[in-house]
Amino acid sequence: MSLGDLGRKIRGALGSMSRATIIDEDVLNDMLKDICTALLESDVNVRLVQRLRQNIKVQLKVQDMAVGANKRRKIRQTVFDELCKLVDPDHDAWTPKRGNCNVIMFVGLQGSGKTTSCTKLAYYYQRKGWKVGLVCADTFRAGAFDQLKQNATKARIPFYGSYTEVDPVVIAGDGVERFKQEKFDIIIVDTSGRHKQEDSLFEEMLQVSHAVEPDQTIFVMDASIGQACESQAAAFKAKVDVGAVIVTKLDGHAKGGGALSAVAATRSPVVFIGTGEHIDDLEEFETRPFISKLLGMGDIQGLINRVEEANINQEALMSNISKGVFTLRDFYEQLETIGKLGPLGQVMKMIPGLGDMLGKESEAASVEKFKCFITIMKSMTDNELDNRDSSKMFRLQPSRVTRVAKGAGVSLQDVEGMLHMYKMFSEMFKKGGGMQKMLKGGGDKLSPMQKGKMGQQLSKMVDPRILQQMGGVSGLQSMMQQLGGGGGGMGGMDMGALQDMMSSMGGMGGMGGGDMAAMAKRLAGGRGGRKVVVRGKRK
Repeated sequence: MSLGDLGRKIRGALGSMSRATIIDEDVLNDMLKDICTALLESDVNVRLVQRLRQNIKVQLKVQDMAVGANKRRKIRQTVFDELCKLVDPDHDAWTPKRGNCNVIMFVGLQGSGKTTSCTKLAYYYQRKGWKVGLVCADTFRAGAFDQLKQNATKARIPFYGSYTEVDPVVIAGDGVERFKQEKFDIIIVDTSGRHKQEDSLFEEMLQVSHAVEPDQTIFVMDASIGQACESQAAAFKAKVDVGAVIVTKLDGHAKGGGALSAVAATRSPVVFIGTGEHIDDLEEFETRPFISKLLGMGDIQGLINRVEEANINQEALMSNISKGVFTLRDFYEQLETIGKLGPLGQVMKMIPGLGDMLGKESEAASVEKFKCFITIMKSMTDNELDNRDSSKMFRLQPSRVTRVAKGAGVSLQDVEGMLHMYKMFSEMFKKGGGMQKMLKGGGDKLSPMQKGKMGQQLSKMVDPRILQQMGGVSGLQSMMQQLGGGGGGMGGMDMGALQDMMSSMGGMGGMGGGDMAAMAKRLAGGRGGRKVVVRGKRK
């Protein structure tokens, strides 16, 4: 069972509990049975599942709960906390330090995706402004240096290796020394794949470790081998000081639950998870956000962090929205800037209620639709992009639709579909303009009655499926309080930005996965950055 299936089954169990008229021991036991069955099917260790069940039962005494207490919320929170403990070794991972030469050595099984993960991690740090170099010390596998060379060249990352030298200890030492002389911030050393039965390769790994003296040793774990990860990780840890783990192949049908829970048993924290073959398919792993996304609760803070890192400018858009204006150029800029936030699937999982609605197939279709819409708007003139009522312009002049379709190389239906979506967004933002005035001055100044009224208004703009995932109107209002700065931990997000995000949600019910993506941009709420400009071809 994949992690996606595991999340859906756990959400289904929690949903059945929430729909029960009366919460009693029978309802709790049925929910726990479904959750434990899902975990076992995902290859989580039986002892860990048993411990999770016992911990939940100890904390949840339904008959002892106070009258009027929100039992459903208490049960959900307890399940969430125990699932976090299941994959959290309660040990902080090492982080590189600015101004130092940080050496990271990769070890792992053959075929676990180690070489690919080296390049992914190098690219991850390179995007954050670090000077990164790659060293290929894998002389055991044919083509290992060619693979690393190809990946590094594509990502424009400096690399070091040799076609003639056969001693990996010499290659590793020379490569690290060269990059240190050139003042590199991070040096990543790729070693040969091996397993615990190969004593000679383990001895070689130990020699490489002594030669380069790594600040961090990362064990790359293949999620598809499930609980077998535990014995392999323990064997590596016995030879070298494994300080962290990267779990790969979590995007397929791998039994990732077994791998993640096995990591917790080794007390080496997971620092990243691989979610695909592309160079940016590497997600930073944090226990609570990971479980939150697994349960369809999203990761708002992670999304806000991505927006801040992307340095997106939304001031012009926010000014237009406050006036009830949303042009095709605004729409184009939002589709362009979402590409800065990372892969579409990752962004969607960060938005509460949307992760479960975007499967792997619909995600691929959404990306294609996403690109198609951008191409269509690039074929429009400045007048069409900046007109405040572009929908009416294209409706009254059908020849424009034909011209744009020919220029973009798409069908008339594609152009009409894009215009239909733009119209829905435009209408939502026109409705949102009035609420922006209501929110002017910040959410902290709103009375409880105003916040309640605003929550009711927003709930009418949200797709019913998304609203259900959020826990109804009360869940939506709770989320508003958190994002508005009243719930702590969410960075004091502007209430106006939340309204914009909710406005986007309203038109997404029947548009397909790609249309959901635009909402993520609203979270920017006026960050600094460079404005995207589209140049029309005609007046």
